[in-house]
Amino acid sequence: MPRSSTRRSAPRLKVALFVDEPDWHARRLRTALVARGAAVEVTSLRACGLDTSAEHGLIVPGFADALPDGAFVRTIAAGAFEQVTIRLGVLHALHELGVCVYNDARAIERCVDKSMTSFCLEHAGIATPPTWTVEAQERALELVREHASPARPLVMKPLFGSQGRGLRLIEDVGSLPSPEETAGVYYLQHFVGSRVAHWHDWRVFVVGGRAVAAMVRRGIEWRTNAARGARCEAAEPNGEIARLAIAAAESVGVDYAGVDIIADRDARLLVLEVNSMPAWKSLQRVSATDIADALAADFLSRLRAAPRRRPPVRAVASR
Repeated sequence: MPRSSTRRSAPRLKVALFVDEPDWHARRLRTALVARGAAVEVTSLRACGLDTSAEHGLIVPGFADALPDGAFVRTIAAGAFEQVTIRLGVLHALHELGVCVYNDARAIERCVDKSMTSFCLEHAGIATPPTWTVEAQERALELVREHASPARPLVMKPLFGSQGRGLRLIEDVGSLPSPEETAGVYYLQHFVGSRVAHWHDWRVFVVGGRAVAAMVRRGIEWRTNAARGARCEAAEPNGEIARLAIAAAESVGVDYAGVDIIADRDARLLVLEVNSMPAWKSLQRVSATDIADALAADFLSRLRAAPRRRPPVRAVASR
């Protein structure tokens, strides 16, 4: 009779998949992670918290007395400032405890705050439209007088926002909203592209320092988000567009990202935004790459390559 093998297979990686809702993206990610050998607990950061009486100091559903080997952040639910703070705090705590968080809280903070994204891009020498972020309405009015016109408006964006919501063109001081409408912050950026037709830009999906998929978004208006009816066409994730997207992702420290790129009137490519929790359903329709599998492969390869995490050691207060 053949001898039974004494080799033990490596234990399955146990990962937390943080999502707001168990939507199409969550299902695709869970399937891809399980197919690659991981045990997946799907939960929301809304259900997590801090517990200083616990061994590791955290509440993570599905991980009562232990920590996950890794945490994949797909979405963070919107909420009050205090609610978002604690959700990011859980991610910061996981990172401090040696858990691989993909993307981690610092990277998410840099991307969710459009002003910090613009700062990081410019600081890294990556081409991006001139941008200003101020609180004082008078300073915003000065910027509009100096830089805006009907022929070359500014785009005003909410500091936190996605899918083109809240964007407006500012042509003169009369079109600048009041501070009450802007949460007291003015984020103003040079408008790039045509005013009348041929609205298009690129979305490039970067995973682990590689551009794995890309598409051209052709809008029915100047806001080219797929959620606003843009037509999505496959594009090759290579060349200058890929190089620029990878550099943009690196500048904000993300593990994966959706990078928005546009060409100006001189055909120069500029990075508009870096999304740290990007959707990819529209991109998947025109891409041959299985994006969820690419994400799962990179995430799990990092976990397997990481040094084995030691249990947290609690300090004992002197009496």
